[in-house]
Amino acid sequence: MRAPNYYTHPGFERAGLRRREPDWIRERVLDPATVFIPVWRTQNLVIEIAESEPRAASITVEGLAAVFGALDDIDERLARGEFVFLGVIDERAHFALDVSSVETPLEMLRSPALAAAGIAEAAVRFADLRQLGARLERHEGALLAFSRAMLFWHSRHRFCGLCGNPTRSEEAGHMRRCTDPACHTMHFPRTDPAVIMLVTDGDRALLGRNKNFPVPGMYSTLAGFVEPGESLEDAVAREVREETAIEVAAVHYHSSQPWPFPANIMLGFYAEAETTDIAVDYNELADARWFERDWLASHADDDTFRLPRLDSIARRLIGDWLAGRADTPLVAKPTIKPGPRVSGSR
Repeated sequence: MRAPNYYTHPGFERAGLRRREPDWIRERVLDPATVFIPVWRTQNLVIEIAESEPRAASITVEGLAAVFGALDDIDERLARGEFVFLGVIDERAHFALDVSSVETPLEMLRSPALAAAGIAEAAVRFADLRQLGARLERHEGALLAFSRAMLFWHSRHRFCGLCGNPTRSEEAGHMRRCTDPACHTMHFPRTDPAVIMLVTDGDRALLGRNKNFPVPGMYSTLAGFVEPGESLEDAVAREVREETAIEVAAVHYHSSQPWPFPANIMLGFYAEAETTDIAVDYNELADARWFERDWLASHADDDTFRLPRLDSIARRLIGDWLAGRADTPLVAKPTIKPGPRVSGSR
C-alpha cells in the first residue's frame, strides 16, 4: 500500500450528519478547541519559518474574535457562508473561515499568541495553494484544499442560477438555498470530473506539452473534461484521439485526486495504445511525443526537460509507471497529525 494522492485526506471524518444540527454547529463555533482554517480570496494562511517547509496555519475562537469582534451574529455569518463546517479530527471540529471581506486580515490575525509560540509575524502569510503544492504535509494540503474549494463555491453561488435572487447558506455551508419563497431552489457544491491518462506502448509513454504550461520544457500526461452522457473510459479514448490522433484499447483505472483549482476531480487512468502515429491538435497542445521509459527515468527534471509538479496525479501516474507500481493500491487510512495554530493557542 502507498500514500494517497496529494489533497486527499481519507482519515478525515466529515461528520455529514452534524451539518443538519444547527445547535451543535453553533456550539462548535464557540468551542475553544475548534480549529478555523482562514481563506482570504482563495489564498490559504501558512507559516514559513527560516529554512523550514511551510505549514498550514489555523486559528481558534480567540483569533476569530480578533477578526470579527463580538461573535453575537453566528447564525448570520453561517448564512453568508463565512463559516463552513469541514469535519472532525481527534474530536476537534474544523471549519473553513472566509476572511475575504477583511481588507487586511493579517493585521488582525497577528496576535500576542504568535510571540508566545515563538513565531515571527513575518512568517505568517496568505499564499496560493498552487505555489505551495507538495511542500506541505499531505494531510495539511488536503485540509487547505477542502477549505479553498468550499469557499470558492460559496463565492460563485451567492445568487440563484434559476431566478437570480440571493441565496443563503444552510447545512453548515454544504448547501445554499434561494431566498425567494416561490423558488427555494437548493444548490449544492459541485466538482467537475476530468480524466487524466498516461498512454503507453510497451516501454514508451505518450506525453504532451500544453500551450499554457508556465515551465519551459515540461511535458505531462494528457487530460480533459468528461462530457455529458459520456463514460470515463469513453472520455479517455476521445481526449487522446482528439489531441494526438492515437487510438487506445484497454483502459485501466489508477486513482483519483481532488484538484481545487478551482473545483475539479481528476480521475487517473492508464491506457494502452492501439495506434502509435501522432497527429497533434495544435489548438490544444504545443507538442506530443513518445518517450522511452529509460530516457524518462534518467532525464526527469534535468536542465531542459521537466515532468509535472510533485503534488499532481499526472506526476503520480508517470512515477508509478516508471517504478513498475502501476497496480499497487493506495492506502485508505493514513495517520493524522494536528498542524500548528497562529493565535488562540491552548
